[in-house]
Amino acid sequence: MTKQTKIIATEARFPLEKLSLSPMNPRQDVPETDVIELAESIWAAGLIQSIAGLAGKKDTAQIVAGGRRLRALQYLAGQHPDMAKTRPELANPMVMLAPDADTAEAWANMENVARRDLHPAEEIRAYGKMEAKGGTVGAIARAFAVNEKHVYRRLALAHLPDAVLDALHANEISLSNAAAFTVSNDEKMTLEVLETVRGEGYSDHQIKQMIKPDSVRGSDRRVIYVTEAGYDEAGGRKTADLFKEQTFFDDVALLDELFDAKLSEAVETLRAEGWKWVEVHHESYLSPYTHGLEKFGSVYAEGGDLSEEEGERYDALAELAEAEVLDEKGEAELAALQAILDGTYSDGQRAHAGLYVYVDGQGNQCVSGALVKPEDKKAAIEAGVLRKSMHSSSGSDGPKSPISQKLRDDLGRVSRGARQHAALRDPDLIIDLLAYQLSHNLFWNDVFGITTTEVPNWPSTEAEGYVLDARLTENPPRNMMDAKDLAASFRAFRKKGAEHVRGELVRFLAAQFKGGDETLDALVSKITKPDTREVWTPTAANFFGRVGGPYMVAVWRDLLELAEDHPTVTTFAKLKKVEKAAKLEALFTQSDLRSALGVTEAQAARIDAWLPEGME
Repeated sequence: MTKQTKIIATEARFPLEKLSLSPMNPRQDVPETDVIELAESIWAAGLIQSIAGLAGKKDTAQIVAGGRRLRALQYLAGQHPDMAKTRPELANPMVMLAPDADTAEAWANMENVARRDLHPAEEIRAYGKMEAKGGTVGAIARAFAVNEKHVYRRLALAHLPDAVLDALHANEISLSNAAAFTVSNDEKMTLEVLETVRGEGYSDHQIKQMIKPDSVRGSDRRVIYVTEAGYDEAGGRKTADLFKEQTFFDDVALLDELFDAKLSEAVETLRAEGWKWVEVHHESYLSPYTHGLEKFGSVYAEGGDLSEEEGERYDALAELAEAEVLDEKGEAELAALQAILDGTYSDGQRAHAGLYVYVDGQGNQCVSGALVKPEDKKAAIEAGVLRKSMHSSSGSDGPKSPISQKLRDDLGRVSRGARQHAALRDPDLIIDLLAYQLSHNLFWNDVFGITTTEVPNWPSTEAEGYVLDARLTENPPRNMMDAKDLAASFRAFRKKGAEHVRGELVRFLAAQFKGGDETLDALVSKITKPDTREVWTPTAANFFGRVGGPYMVAVWRDLLELAEDHPTVTTFAKLKKVEKAAKLEALFTQSDLRSALGVTEAQAARIDAWLPEGME
């Protein structure tokens, strides 16, 4: 007869009266409120996570992991005397059995080792069941030891069609894919899209586009301009995307209608000011070169002057605005003073010129400068509103100009020379303008004929261990907002003071520094005393992990001044490449390792100054 080996089941069901808390269980004392909250969760959603224990005599088991769940089940048994009939799965819970006492003790001492992690689909359904039984978000959060935001998001998923959660449980879609379906309010559309994307690796964005092909997000310029409140007041439909904390605006036709109506109101308001024409420009930007405006004439407002008292008040308000502490009343006062500086258009100018009104990409209403249409130029010139350009020919309708194109170019150069000559009288203005140009992306509106090229100062791969001055790495974006008045922008820039202007100039010029020839570069280095190790420390990620093992052994031996057969070297040489890299990084960054290796002051100095060949 063959010798039989006793097989111990890894899982088995036990009546509650056969289960007891093991002395190994670290949770010997649990607040009664925690037990009751968990009991409510288990009664609503079931015992999703099994408990673990060690089998004892007479078909008993001592629970080593899951003591709180055991107490909750025992509490339910007291509350529901007929639980063996109504909820037999709770009256006879499944217990994961340890094969021996050592394993049981390990389970007891290792948090969550004996627990089976819930699949997201199971967790979602468990929350949904508890909610259906009347559980509040707070109660669910306490029962599952999660925050309420997590519960809200899981409950949003719990309301999805079963087919979506089935696909999630089968790993045919990801959790974020499932979240994308929550923006749908059409179950038929949801199921059609699900069949398309199931197992195909579609992105969340693609799924939302399929579900909401005609909707727009809250970041759309039309939404920002109309405002969400205006859209709501008109009865527009919306869908919230809880997971991305954004909203879909579903009635696009209504949104367009509201957008056009608001722009039309702006046009009528401006026409009432006496402009010859005011028209809507439907695109989000207005460019002279792409929209034919180079053929128009430009009319400029006459800037006003502030009194000494008004100037001081303007400076004070501008400082508060820069610090973002200016209240609504102050903003209105600053705008009024700025309007004086910007100047106004005369009735005569308005009678011959007009404006384009448009909404930029950020939803701001913008107005072009005063423009004279090509067909209105002659009348505007005769009225003294527009000066005849010396660069334009009279065309085929009139006599040929006696001034040749070459002569026009020369005259233009003379005019520019006169402006440069005058600019020399104000060196501070020139420096301010240079700093302004460098710190703003002005495109074709550059003040100076100076171009800049990128001078790379950042590694192409890992930058760990590399810390440059923040002025070289965290500069604010060099933005050019073509809808803004550059003159007003420059005035605001100068108002920040000479220290700010100089700081902008210094950091942008420093970022352009290349060195020049050897003699000039050497002179600058002598003055500035650059130290590569001041900003860069070799680490496993940025250097050692990118070189070979023999090279690392040579560096280790050289820095510690050891012979090739020294035990410290031979032990290091046997390490895996990743271990060598980590060890060398520790040598450069951890004083404890240096102490353990007996690194001398001289060796420490060499390590702190060491650079790979080719670096300076």
